[in-house]
Amino acid sequence: MSRAARLIDLVQILRRHRRPVTGAVLAADLGVSLRTLYRDIATLQGQGAPIDGEAGVGYVLRPGFLLPPLMFGDDEIEALALGARWVAEHGDPRLARAARDAVARIEAVLPADLRDRLDDAGLWIGPGRARPPEPIDADLLRRAIREEKKLDLAYADAEGRVSRRVVWPIALAFFERVRILVAWCELRDGFRHFRLDRMSEARLVEVRYPRRRRALVRDWRVAQGVGPAA
Repeated sequence: MSRAARLIDLVQILRRHRRPVTGAVLAADLGVSLRTLYRDIATLQGQGAPIDGEAGVGYVLRPGFLLPPLMFGDDEIEALALGARWVAEHGDPRLARAARDAVARIEAVLPADLRDRLDDAGLWIGPGRARPPEPIDADLLRRAIREEKKLDLAYADAEGRVSRRVVWPIALAFFERVRILVAWCELRDGFRHFRLDRMSEARLVEVRYPRRRRALVRDWRVAQGVGPAA
């Protein structure tokens, strides 16, 4: 690995840690000696990287730092290409267009050899089974999630019985056959999963729900047994 590539990897490792991480851990992740790690930290600091800390204590990268050259490794290039193709295939029209636009923006600033690899990544998305029609525009649901706003839904259960639900949307899950809205349901006083193909109406309520989405996601993970209790 070249030193330039190693410096980029070091920044990426630091980004993954919100709290100070020791030089020994960083050196082990990079596969270099502690002495080399200290030199690399000093080099990045000299180039303006806002890295706080010192030897024996640990290092942390303050938020907001961007490397001037946009560089990716082979695995990262393939992950970008595969992810964009999956979203273009399975996302709603606006999300699919955003994926294509994002890749075009990345291509515009990549060196020519990396741009060619992004185009020619040998990873394809196979055809999936047809998804049931969805009367609801998923962009509205994504907006509600971003803005932490309530949704008023007309929703049919498995037997076709329709009920009105006011929900607090926290996530949209993409599966091959269906898409599912994860939300806190005021009617059921608990978390519920709503299939988009069973929604006949969705209206954004211009009211923020009373808790932050991050806290609700944490509680949902605990309820599902996929996260630690707070």
